[in-house]
Amino acid sequence: MLSRIADALVPAVGRLTVTADAGVELAPGSVVVANHTSLADPAVVLAALHRLGVHPVVMAAAGLWRVPVLGRALAREGHIPVHRGDRRAADSLDRAAEALECGRLVLIYAEGGIAYRADAAEAAPGAFRSGLSRLVRRTGAPVVPVGQAGARRVTSGSVPKQLAGLVTAPLRRPELHVHVGEPLRLTADGAALTEQARTAVTAAWRTAAAHLGEPAALAA
Repeated sequence: MLSRIADALVPAVGRLTVTADAGVELAPGSVVVANHTSLADPAVVLAALHRLGVHPVVMAAAGLWRVPVLGRALAREGHIPVHRGDRRAADSLDRAAEALECGRLVLIYAEGGIAYRADAAEAAPGAFRSGLSRLVRRTGAPVVPVGQAGARRVTSGSVPKQLAGLVTAPLRRPELHVHVGEPLRLTADGAALTEQARTAVTAAWRTAAAHLGEPAALAA
C-alpha cells in the first residue's frame, strides 16, 4: 500500500522520471541503498521502484511509527523501525535479515539521516553508517545502488521553508529523477564495503542529478 500511495501522490507534487543501467534486474533478497537528502525522497524512491514493479520493506526512523495513521500502516506492512543509539538497533538488522531471507527487498538509507542545508541544491551522499556493511556481510545479499535527485526542490531547509515547499510544489511541479544502478556483490569487509557501496550510490546520484542539470553533478 505504501508504494502505491507514493506512486499516486508523487506526480501531484513533481514530474518524476526513472532510469536504470542496462539490463538491471532487482532480484529477490536484495538490499536497495538510496541517498537521503529530503523528507520527500522516500516517497520519490518508493514511487520510482513501484514503476519498476518493486515494493521493498523500508528501514526508517522509529519515530515514524508514532504517527497515528502512518505508524499503523508501517507496522501492518512489515516495514522496519530503526532505533538509533538504542540497544534495539540490533533488532532492526535482525528483522532486515529475516526479510531478505524471505525474498523481500529491503530499502535502507545508509547515511542515517539528512544533513541540514539551507538551499535546495544537490550534493553528493555523505558518509555511510556501518549498518549496511553488517547487514550485507551477514546475509551476502546483493546491493542495488539508487540515486535520487530533485526531492530537495519539494522540501528542504528550515521547517517553515519545508512546509512552504510542500504547499507550493503542486503548482511548481519540480522535476524529480531516480536512477537505479547495476546490482553489486560486495565482498570487502567493514569500512571498505561501506565505501564501495557509497561510491556506487554516488555514481547513481550523479546520473540522476545530471539528468536534472544540477551543477554539483555536472561539475563532477
